[in-house]
Amino acid sequence: MSRVTLSRYLIEETRSNHTPADLRFLIEVVARACKAISHQVSKGALGGVLGSADSENVQGEVQKKLDVLSNEILLEANEWGGHLAGMASEEMDHAYQIPGQYPKGAYLLVFDPLDGSSNIDVNVSVGTIFSVLRCPDDYDGDGHLGDDAFLQSGTRQVAAGYAIYGPQTMLVLTLGYGVKGFTLDRELGSFVLTHEDMQVPASTAEFAINMSNQRHWEAPVKRYVDELLAGKQGPLGKNYNMRWIASMVADVHRILTRGGLFMYPRDGRDPSMPGKLRLMYEANPMAMIIEQAGGAATDGVQRILDIEPTSLHQRVPVFLGSREEVERVTSYHRAD
Repeated sequence: MSRVTLSRYLIEETRSNHTPADLRFLIEVVARACKAISHQVSKGALGGVLGSADSENVQGEVQKKLDVLSNEILLEANEWGGHLAGMASEEMDHAYQIPGQYPKGAYLLVFDPLDGSSNIDVNVSVGTIFSVLRCPDDYDGDGHLGDDAFLQSGTRQVAAGYAIYGPQTMLVLTLGYGVKGFTLDRELGSFVLTHEDMQVPASTAEFAINMSNQRHWEAPVKRYVDELLAGKQGPLGKNYNMRWIASMVADVHRILTRGGLFMYPRDGRDPSMPGKLRLMYEANPMAMIIEQAGGAATDGVQRILDIEPTSLHQRVPVFLGSREEVERVTSYHRAD
């Protein structure tokens, strides 16, 4: 049976859906970087990459060695190809402008280089999340590219995806025409199309949330989770299972594979922090993927992709996955 590689798929997209050639080349470069990160992750203690680095990111979080290494791999892989005007990363304070000696392109790349990195040392699946935006028309390629160039709503993404580094390394991608899954064939050295049309079932009996934060939740979330836990005897009339990996990539991948609901709600611990997850690096790309697979994604009140960002590292609550449950918990927020 003939196998379709990522490169072949992107070539066909260029022909059938008029995907720009420079976007195709950009995705291929990101995929190569993800293969390099996968290799480093797989080394574990053998590569001396476990444990924390002696640094913090812009959010004040202690960086893992692999956070720093993955960030460097993505920057170095993408800075010279001529497809980008700049990049932004969860691990950097401000946007990264393509160095002057390299050609500039029409796109911006936004990424979380290693999502779920707190799980690295215990050998749980982690991943890379990325989003592609168009560079604003008023940037001429010669001046300073500031953070504001990246502050675009999720509806303006031209592509989004993630790589998951688990028992298999997979790249999940949307160009706005559904969601495809590619598995890394290590012998071939290429990502091969293995999931033709990934879909999130409309209904589900699984949910993912960090229950240890329950005492801090807002009333609509407490009400909703109480109803889930009440099971068949409760108002929802069925039993639910809870799954929580504490790696957004892994939790979302499970939902894409078999359905479910992922929740990281606002809580009352810090009024200045409306959520935990970053809009640009996590919520927007995952929301685009989930919507393209038939699911839904909101911040509890509005569609995530409609949020107008105000800062590069803005945080938001996230509810995403099977449409029926996302709509239910969102309706509880709106009624509150």
